[in-house]
Amino acid sequence: MYTVRLSELELPEAGYENDPTMRVKGNSPFSAATGAKNTAVVYFEVEPGHRLGTHTDSAEEILLILEGEAEATVGDEQGLVSAGDMAVVPAMVPHALRNVGDETLRVVGFFSSSTVMSTFDQPLVPMGEPPSEPPYGERTFLIPFPVALEQPPAPMEKAGS
Repeated sequence: MYTVRLSELELPEAGYENDPTMRVKGNSPFSAATGAKNTAVVYFEVEPGHRLGTHTDSAEEILLILEGEAEATVGDEQGLVSAGDMAVVPAMVPHALRNVGDETLRVVGFFSSSTVMSTFDQPLVPMGEPPSEPPYGERTFLIPFPVALEQPPAPMEKAGS
């Protein structure tokens, strides 16, 4: 069994070069790269006053809000979501989250495919580093990142190891 402790995940920060409010830290701990056959998971954090930019995903996503409060936009609909709430985002429907609370927004997204193509409305760039290689500086990226697709899946770790 492959396990992940969220508190130990590296969370690279990305955002839009011309919009200081679009900042998100995240990682995809489960996907085809880790041996998942039919699902992928993304974990991300958004600080107060920041947002996850509008984007589409190639697979349906279920969002679980672990902490915080956000204004969610899915297609033409808007609403508030907070800790303990879940929302379904259909594949290829534009969606975004804006942290409207006073604490870090922590979210897990569960996808119905082990590979997911996400396309943002602007290119993502790494924060604190000059833009270099895709997926940063690109509007579209793949979970798992393309390099991971060229490698065999990581062996599944035993629980408690």
